[in-house]
Amino acid sequence: MSRSEQISKLLRQLSTTTPDIEAAAVVDNDGLMIASALPADVEDDRVAAMSAALLGMSERIVRELARGEFSLVMVRGSQGFTILARTGADAVLTVLATEAAKLGLVFLDISRAAKEIGRLLG
Repeated sequence: MSRSEQISKLLRQLSTTTPDIEAAAVVDNDGLMIASALPADVEDDRVAAMSAALLGMSERIVRELARGEFSLVMVRGSQGFTILARTGADAVLTVLATEAAKLGLVFLDISRAAKEIGRLLG
């Protein structure tokens, strides 16, 4: 099984084992999709581009305000959450969660998945 297939499998497991997580993707720092478990009506390229834009802004804020290394950002909308978590130096895990998500559980599962993805990406 290729690295991309392993990551895709992990993303599908994340989406199915955590009921509050609706979708997940791994995007590199330049906005290229590495792997995804997104609904059919969500464009991979769009998610990748927006993830890279949010990552860039988040890293700049962390750097400019002397908050150390970027690790996670969350955006809350009226219909749910978008969460980006660092998976290593070269990629982020993007997760879409429901508006009623139990964030403690979601963050725990995201943290575990991000570490495993980081290991797979080397």
